[in-house]
Amino acid sequence: MTARRAGRAGHTDWCGRDHRCGLGEHRSDEIVVDAGYARAVLVRVRTAAGREHAEVRVRVALAPGEIAARRQLVGLLGDMRQAVTRAAIAARPRPGRAGR
Repeated sequence: MTARRAGRAGHTDWCGRDHRCGLGEHRSDEIVVDAGYARAVLVRVRTAAGREHAEVRVRVALAPGEIAARRQLVGLLGDMRQAVTRAAIAARPRPGRAGR
């Protein structure tokens, strides 16, 4: 059974196949990027309805000063907005390409 043909009860090729799967949802093992002062964790998810998502958690150490920390947060939010927008655009089906 391929990842695309896996039914609601069937696991996908990338599924973690353990306690993370439940209520018809499938979740991959975590992919962790640890950069010392920052860490990101990515998990691929297929919902009970069959929709697939990427779940991303990011943890970044903030500067001790309030002004510097706020600047970091503004930069981080701008970068996250750009990354999420780019990924969402790539996920949209193009006109005339449905079913390919």
